[in-house]
Amino acid sequence: MYKVKEAFYTLQGEGAQQGRAAVFCRFSKCNLWTGRERDRSTAICQFCDTDFVGTDGQNGGMFQNAENLSQHLDTLWPLGQPHKFVVCSGGEPLLQLDATLIKALHQRQFEIAVETNGTLPAPEGIDWLCVSPKSTAKVVIDHCDELKLVYPQTDAPPENFSAISARYFFLSPMADPHHINGVDTTKEKNTQRALHYCMQHPQWRLSVQLHKILGID
Repeated sequence: MYKVKEAFYTLQGEGAQQGRAAVFCRFSKCNLWTGRERDRSTAICQFCDTDFVGTDGQNGGMFQNAENLSQHLDTLWPLGQPHKFVVCSGGEPLLQLDATLIKALHQRQFEIAVETNGTLPAPEGIDWLCVSPKSTAKVVIDHCDELKLVYPQTDAPPENFSAISARYFFLSPMADPHHINGVDTTKEKNTQRALHYCMQHPQWRLSVQLHKILGID
């Protein structure tokens, strides 16, 4: 059984794959926060701005097996178009993504990307692995395609992850998780801080949320 909050066709908005057409599959549940506001203050990750609770989002639902879910995601890709790309996110996708689903997606010619907090081992077969550490949570993945760190985090400065081998290193400015309309002054300030850090430490690159700038999912 796979529980999916939402699934949709869009452009990848962040990191090394930014601007690429993709089907997003946002799995329900996370191991660092329940997703409920009443639990935020006691969660390991307190700055998440994503709704991953339940299965009631766009094209969300409960899927009995990997074939059902892979078929569902396949219907969201433009008919007859190659270069299929699916991004598995959450919540924490590695609570549910397994070898059976990876195989089913590959059989439908999908390239598979995963965005994980890195606290759980990644199954074999993932084509693009993005690790995004959160606060004090222990990262068990030591090799990935990209390390994308929400910045700044008092308990998770970039220096803490020097042992992780990655092709790309990104800083993503932290936003105000409660911001709704108008200018997010918290994010503006953190963008400047991230920019300065990247200038001082060229290994790191600045990653802005293109999808929010463009007003797309």
